[in-house]
Amino acid sequence: MTFVELLARLGGMGRFQVTYVTALAIPLLMLASHNLLQNFTAGVPEHHCRPRPTANDSAGDVPLLVSIPSDGHHRPQSCRRYVEPQWHLLEVNGTVNGTADGAATEPCRDGWIYHDGVFAHTIVTEWDLVCESKKLRQVAQSIYMAGILLGSGLFGVLSDKYVATPELYWDELGGAGRGKGDGFGRRALLTWCYLQLGVTGAGTAAAPTFVVYCLCRFLAGLAMAGVSLNSVSLCMEWIPTEARAVVGTINGYCYTLGQFVLAAVAFGLPRWRWLQLVVSLPFFLFFLYSWLFVESARWQVISGRPDLALKGLRKVARINGRKEEGDKLSEEALQALVRREPPLPGGTLATLVRTPGMRMVSCGVSFVWQVGLFWGQNPPFGAKTIFLGSTPHLLGAKPHLLGVKKHLLGNKPYLFGPHLVMPGGFCVETLGFGGRFSTAFAYYGLAMDLQGFGVDIYLSQLVFGAVDIPAKLASVLVISCVGRRVAQGGSLALAGICILANIVVPMDLQMLRMAFAVIGKGSLAASFNCAYIFSGELFPTVIRQTGMGLGGTMARVGSMVAPLVRMAADVTPVLPLIIYGAAPIISAIATCFLPETRNMPLPETVKDVERRAGHLKDEEVTVPLSTTKTKDGV
Repeated sequence: MTFVELLARLGGMGRFQVTYVTALAIPLLMLASHNLLQNFTAGVPEHHCRPRPTANDSAGDVPLLVSIPSDGHHRPQSCRRYVEPQWHLLEVNGTVNGTADGAATEPCRDGWIYHDGVFAHTIVTEWDLVCESKKLRQVAQSIYMAGILLGSGLFGVLSDKYVATPELYWDELGGAGRGKGDGFGRRALLTWCYLQLGVTGAGTAAAPTFVVYCLCRFLAGLAMAGVSLNSVSLCMEWIPTEARAVVGTINGYCYTLGQFVLAAVAFGLPRWRWLQLVVSLPFFLFFLYSWLFVESARWQVISGRPDLALKGLRKVARINGRKEEGDKLSEEALQALVRREPPLPGGTLATLVRTPGMRMVSCGVSFVWQVGLFWGQNPPFGAKTIFLGSTPHLLGAKPHLLGVKKHLLGNKPYLFGPHLVMPGGFCVETLGFGGRFSTAFAYYGLAMDLQGFGVDIYLSQLVFGAVDIPAKLASVLVISCVGRRVAQGGSLALAGICILANIVVPMDLQMLRMAFAVIGKGSLAASFNCAYIFSGELFPTVIRQTGMGLGGTMARVGSMVAPLVRMAADVTPVLPLIIYGAAPIISAIATCFLPETRNMPLPETVKDVERRAGHLKDEEVTVPLSTTKTKDGV
């Protein structure tokens, strides 16, 4: 009996699952509010230099006319003023386009005057993030995304991590001992992240300086990653196979609805501090009710705590009205249910293998990592030797590829090899990270530049949110009926094409440019929807959070780089669009190498991933528990 069959016996998609998914989905409403918040809290109003104190302000527009040069649209320039008042400009025909020929100008030495309007009270107006300091606005968003990047790796590893005792190692190596692992798990970290996000979000609203603002946003981003990763994994590990695509799409729609909520709240609260506070306070409520969550039974069994898993499963059975089925369960049955995988040292990613049949895939992995490396990132495995864990059994492995060394705990061996890869294992899964990078990179490149479309920003936010509804509906239909790989690659390719199409559309055709951007953003939303489902199905339970954390890290590299790439427009206006459009197209090609996971059970161990890829051999190679001397004494 598999874990999927066990869930079916305990009620399948019963009352517990529906309630659990709902409780996890509600906080996702507020994720969009934080991710896209700077569209409103960092909006840039029209502004110009404060006129020199000596300027004659007896008439309404006289100070501007004699103190501030005009741009090509007969509006005051934003970042320059005359060194001396140009009184002759008051005379008729004294100027061309309101500018004194040859008059010396200077930066805004006395500050700026901001026009009242939509963005009268933002971090831009409070800390003068304009002109020479305008790049700090993008830096602030990148710092927030850097927090999410770090959190994706940190909370991904901590969620999977459990500390194994020497007895547990001996048990895994075939001994008679029995030990238990301890660790954080999904639920505890999720509860902590809710609290951290509420505290740091409220702290951001009270930030006295820009530096403190950025620090609080960084810590909020750290917690945001933990909320996203652990919510997805808990949903994935408690629901039956046939419901995964639907539940994943429901979670995606919660994010979409959050964009509507953000537009409404921002419209009602134009002052950035109040807006920041209101979108942060709900996380204190989420923190309180998260104590009622049930930890993932899959993770508890694999981490050596079948006793806790048994309690959780019996609680689920009772809520679903299947108490009798729950009473039939035992710790021994649970241990046999999930094929135990030895603990991965330090809770890290491990065990990538290379076989002749995977050479082409390995090249594809390297190529996709080059896409990530282009943005200045290092590959996740820098060392030439990759620690493969303590397992003495590698199905289908070649003896001459393996080395045996004494384990730190004694003579128990571990396996290693230069760039060794498990057949059909995580090599292909790694391809998904390039897609995650490109999806987030292009998505936030569009979603964080609503002011650039020349349309009312609240309307733009609503339109950008509304397009997600049909996009994610189409995504779930393709995911369920055709497959994950087609949905992932197709949405990435369409997004890249739409973004690149805007290069040839004249700036005057704003509605056409907006249409291409909206379609591209919808395609990227569909790609996100597929990526979260796809990633959870590719990785086994034993390191699902670690693997998804790496995928989330690559996504946040993209989202962190995205606002910085917009600065490239100062060099060539079309350069950001070229970069945003090319990245998803490249990853769409790489997606062709990913395995299909539609209607397949979640893998529990690395060996399950190998079996699914079809690269396992029938023979089994066993490494002895102690070294054996040969004639040469080796």
